[in-house]
Amino acid sequence: MSDAAAQNKTWVEISFDCVPLRTITRNDPPLDASPKFLALWERVQNAIRKHGRHNTYYLFNAHCRFHLTNDPNRGLLDFSFEGCAITDPEDRKTVACDLDVELRGDTCDWATEPIIRWFSETVRHAVMVEFDRYIAAGDLAKTVERLQKLEAETTSKGGYVGFGL
Repeated sequence: MSDAAAQNKTWVEISFDCVPLRTITRNDPPLDASPKFLALWERVQNAIRKHGRHNTYYLFNAHCRFHLTNDPNRGLLDFSFEGCAITDPEDRKTVACDLDVELRGDTCDWATEPIIRWFSETVRHAVMVEFDRYIAAGDLAKTVERLQKLEAETTSKGGYVGFGL
């Protein structure tokens, strides 16, 4: 494989939904919220209590997949994660991640418990790199703008219309 082809290959796949905690202005959930939404709401509120609202982003519906071989049927570690990415005061660089990480599945029969623990910690480092890429791509600014519009709409209608969590 050429160097150019190798640079386009993804060995770590990361995806997540992101809510800037500064956009969560209410402390009470919607009255008609589902149990699943209420559980997410409580986790977000816990994150706000622990990390505050500024320079803190809640990541959910998230996964991280490590490809250890070039065959997805052999050598794949698939983790889910949820928690906070914390940035510097200017929102330009990720300085920490406080994540709950769980192995969802694998096709890696040689992965022992110490290896799984090591990769669970590696998820945090990989997410920090990916969140920096997210910031650089302007996705953070777009997310903040979208949520500010949503908040204005919600406020104008006196409730949680279209709440994007």
